[in-house]
Formats: sequence, C-alpha cells, structure tokens
Amino acid sequence: MPQTFDVEHVLANISEQDKIALLSGKTGNELWERHPLTKAGIDFWHTHPIPEFNVPSIRATDGPNGIRGTKFFAGIPAACLPCGTALGATWDRDLIYQAGELLGDECIAKGAHCWLGPTINMQRAPLGGRGFESFAEDPHLSGILAKSIILGCESKGVISTVKHFVGNDQEHERRAVDVLVTQRALREIYLRPFQIVARDAKPGALMTSYNKINGKHVVEDERMLNLIREEWKWNPLVMSDWYGTYTTIDSMKAGLDLEMPGVSRYRGKFIESAVQARLIKQSTVDARARKVLEFVKQASQVQVSEVERGRDFPEDRALNRKLCANSIVLLKNEGILPFPREIKKIALIGSHMKCPAISGGGSASLEPYYSVSLYDACREALPNAEVLYQVGAYAHKMLPVIDRLLSNAIIQFYNEPMGKERHLISTEPVSTTAFQFMDYYAPGLNRALFWATLVGDFTPDTSGIWDFGLSVFGTANLYIDDELVIDNTTSQTRGTAFFGKGTVEVLGSKELVAGTTYKVRIEFGSANTTTMKTVGMVNFGGGAASLGACLRMNREEMIENAVEAATEADYTILCTGLNKDWESEGFDRMHMDLPPGVDELISKVLKAAADKTVIVNQSGTPVTMPWADQARCIVQGWYGGNETGHGIADVLFGEVNPCAKLPLSWPVDVKHNPAYLNYASVGGRVLYGEDIYGGYRFYERTGREVLFPFG
Repeated sequence: MPQTFDVEHVLANISEQDKIALLSGKTGNELWERHPLTKAGIDFWHTHPIPEFNVPSIRATDGPNGIRGTKFFAGIPAACLPCGTALGATWDRDLIYQAGELLGDECIAKGAHCWLGPTINMQRAPLGGRGFESFAEDPHLSGILAKSIILGCESKGVISTVKHFVGNDQEHERRAVDVLVTQRALREIYLRPFQIVARDAKPGALMTSYNKINGKHVVEDERMLNLIREEWKWNPLVMSDWYGTYTTIDSMKAGLDLEMPGVSRYRGKFIESAVQARLIKQSTVDARARKVLEFVKQASQVQVSEVERGRDFPEDRALNRKLCANSIVLLKNEGILPFPREIKKIALIGSHMKCPAISGGGSASLEPYYSVSLYDACREALPNAEVLYQVGAYAHKMLPVIDRLLSNAIIQFYNEPMGKERHLISTEPVSTTAFQFMDYYAPGLNRALFWATLVGDFTPDTSGIWDFGLSVFGTANLYIDDELVIDNTTSQTRGTAFFGKGTVEVLGSKELVAGTTYKVRIEFGSANTTTMKTVGMVNFGGGAASLGACLRMNREEMIENAVEAATEADYTILCTGLNKDWESEGFDRMHMDLPPGVDELISKVLKAAADKTVIVNQSGTPVTMPWADQARCIVQGWYGGNETGHGIADVLFGEVNPCAKLPLSWPVDVKHNPAYLNYASVGGRVLYGEDIYGGYRFYERTGREVLFPFG
C-alpha cells in the first residue's frame, strides 16, 4: 500500500544524519544491517529510506525510450519505444501522451516510482551522440511533445524527471565543457523546452546536466536553478545526473536537492563538516531534505510492483506498432509506394533487414521483450512471394553480438582469477555475449575485484572464416574450443564502448563449419583489472565486455549478389543505416556518413534498379545521402523499438498513410550545419556561435539548401 507521512513532522524529528542521508542516493552496503531489503543488490537507483518514520525508498529508472528497471545485467525485458526523434516526427500530442502512459505502466511493472525522462536537449549539430534521444531541433515542438509525454506518464502516478538541464548537447568532454552561449539563445532555444514543461506539465523532478554554462557547472549555479523556482514558479525535486555532482557547498547552496547515485561522493560526512564550519546553513540542509521528503511522499502514492516484472500486453504491442508507423517519414516517393500486394518476387537487401536497429546506445539501451525485423514483417505481408535476401554490405561498427547462434550459455563468478584455486560464487544464464556488471551483485562477491567466465555453445549457420571482436572494460580473453583467439588483457587501447570506459574492439578469427557446435569461453576480469592508464576515475564498478562475430565475406561479392537480386526481383527494399554502436551516449559521431561500403551498395543497386527500389534508412539523426538524386523512393525509419519491422512495413504496404514530418533539418553535408565550426570541446569550451540560428532558422536565414527540410 502507498505509505503516508507528514513531511514537517518527519523533518522535525529525524536525526541530522538522516536529513543528510536523504540528500544522496541510497548507500547500499552501509544500510544492509539496518534495512535488510537492500541486500538484493548494489544500489544505483534508490533514495534513502527512514522506516522508523514510514519514509520509503523511491526507485528511479532509465530510460528515454523504455523502462529498463534496475539492472543492466540479467534484467527483466521491457517495452522498447521508438527513439526520441522518431516520436518527434509524429508531431502528434495525443499519441505521445499515450506513449507516456505506456512508460508509466512499464515503470509500475518494474517497481519504479520515477521515470528518468524525457530528454529535451537540442540537436544543434547532427553529430551529437545522444541526438536520437531528444524530440526536435525546434524548442517549441520539443517542449510541447515533452509536456504530452510527461502528462501521460504522470497520469499513472509515476513522477517524470525531465532532463538534462541545460546545454548537454554534445558528449565530447560533457562533464568538463563550458558552454558559452548568449542570454538570448539560452532563453529562446535551450531553456525554452524546459520553460514550456514548467508552464504546462510541472513534472515532479528535473535532472541537471553534466556541463558548465558560461563558466559554472549547472549543478552548482544558483542563477540557473533559481530561474526554475523563482521566475518560472516551478518547484521540482532537482537531482543530479549520475555522478554529475562536483562540489559539496556550492551545489547545496545553489539548490541541488539530491545527489545521484549512492554511495555519495560529495555529501554525507562532508555536509556534516560544512555545517559545523558554518559553510552551509542548517536552513539549507532542511530545505533540501524537505524537498526530497515531498518528492518521496508524492512518488510513494503510486502502487508499484514489489518485484520487477514484464507486461508485453497485446494493447501495448499495438500502441508501439502505431508509434513506429506514425513516425516513418517518406522523404521521397516517385510512384513506387505503396507496394502492390501481388508482388511475386521481392529482394530484401541490407544490414538492417534481419537485424533491426531498435534503439540507440547508452542509457537508452535495454533488453526488449522482442523485436520484429523488416524481413519478417515483409514475409508476413507477402506470404506467397519469393524472397531474395542479401546483406549487400555490413553496417556494423563493432561486430554483431552473438545471440541467435548461441545456446546453453552461462556466466560463472569468482573472487579468484583463472589459474588459482577458485570458489564459485554465483552462476547466471545469459542469452548473448555482451554484459555490463555496473549494478550486479551476488552474496559473497567482491565487487571491487572479481573474475567471471562465460561459457556457451556457438553453432555457425555458414561455413567459412568467422571474425570475432572483443571489447572490454576490465580485461578479457576469448577461447574457442580452448584455443586462445583474442587477448584483450596483455595490451589494451581505450575506445568508446561502455560510456567511454572500454577498449577498442580487438579482433581474431577462426575457420568454422556450419552446423558444428564450438565451445566459446570468455575469461573476464572486472573493471579494476584494466591495464589502461587513461581511464581516470571509474564511475561504476563491475566492468563490462562485448563479444561479436560475423562471417567474413568479400565486399565486392556481397554488392554484386545484392545487385543481381535487385535486378531479378519485381521490387527491392534496401534497409540499412546506423545503430547503437554509431549513435550512443558516451561519444559523438565523427562524421555524418553511413558505414563504409553502404553508399557504394546503394548506388550500385539504384543504378541497376532505381525504378523499383525503396531505400529505408535507420538512424536517429541525419546521415549523408550522396545517392539521393538517383533514388526514386527514400524512407526514414529511425530506431523504431520492438515493432520496428511492422511499423516500417505498414507504411511500405499502404496500411498506414505516411504522415510523419522531420523534426530536424537534414543537411546535404555535415559542413553545412550551423554548428560545424563551433562543435566539440576545444580547451574545455564550446562556443554556441550560431546563437539563435540553429537548425532550420540558419538554413532559412542564409538561403542554404538542405537535402530535406525541417517539417
């Protein structure tokens, strides 16, 4: 049942230690004896409880396009909604409200009282790593859609946490970068979506950004946080982004209520010392604790599941399919779509045809209930047609994680490395060869330093040389039938994986026979075993690894086979694009191009069969399309969530009228975008030199042509 308490009574009677403990996330180990329920795992998502006064612990959860729950590893599958730019492309307030309702229901199923979303930062350039999370380049459109999804979510009693306030528009040096922006641009562009939300939705919480604005980190800037409460008359709980607090005294005085996550790095005993030294007033501590208690009281009114569980109801699937279909933008169509139902032979080509990109990476990633590929959706739509399938060109940045060809896979955890006498601590079943242990705990496991062994059966479906790629935060080696194939322990080079903490992908290969089962084994050491010297402060423990595999194929041959299929077929769908390896939290894109070889594939297929070929691009933000003039039909498919294949197919086969519109401008070339000369951190600063002329405002004012315009 929802718990009730009187905020002022609690505040007047709890100890000073409890007041201070309320101001950061639950501390995990320190509370086990007092609160046995926390023994379920390392805590990353909860507020501090005070059971003596009936004050519960409130659970928050990611992410922008689905509710992951509390676990990055061995978590409960979830509904994956289309990405932010896809939702933005609907321009449909009522539909986005329904998306918010679904997110609220998913939170309740995952036992969460607070949703960490939506993201409403600006896509000031097409290269931002998290651009796909936000709705639009226009602040009004972004604010109105954010209002709708927040009201939908909060109608279920779940609190929404709008983020990231403000200027978190790039990933490069996001914790350090000083955003230099005029007051007019700050107000009219970057603050405006938050102001609309403050006026029309007033969600219960707001998350600060990592960066500085004009010389000061937002999290400790009284000017920025007072703006919300005094000028806008909106008084949400203000929480930090995860590990986005940098000071004790300044952030307390500025108005940061809650440092997340626990264990606190800047509060706790440091606040106690600051109060004793009269550097922080007691009234400030009380004000922050009061706001947290008000948040807890509001959040605890919703009855959430006591255990994390899934939903996956037919009505949820139907809504997700509608969201995806209504996000599909028909960029160009010269008489090809909709497809007739009498197609006898269709060519289905492309890297994304059987492996749909359902989400971007980072905080947006989750384990979906299921995913529908465009290949399967087309087979459903044309049950009697002959299908000619070709990959044509790989589009992965890292080799695809092994899943459908993997069986009987488990991970075993130890406190001792391989080669010593080991004692098994725990065993977890897995379905893929990718894992992230930032919040994994088992009784007896030494979180600071542990080892794990993943073993499973890999049965390739094609004979030939298979390439394997291993990236790790920690250390890892790959063995196939006990033969060392990849050593990512002895020498390591930093890459972009795992929020920028992982190594580059190290490659190895082995000749395999189709249908033969091989024993795959990864020997893994946790984060603190890393040999990299440039990792710096480790923000989360446990570590992570990702093993991918792919049949080695001749690039020219792949393209030739695709062209032959397109020539022979009545119609061709070529589906390709980016994925979570290219667009993710933790890094920005280096360029706007599609993966190597993809443009060549598209150009040659169009040269052979442009009059009967539809190009479907999956990405969260714009990509270069040097072949656009050749194409007669181009469809923007975004990252479409669970129902990606069905949503795209519904448009291609005329079940849904393609009424979506671009929520951002699509430049011909990356050099044409208004932030091109002022993007990324240089000397710890980034100048928003385009001022108010971001996106379509710039293209209209300068008369510069775009490939496809906003709207």
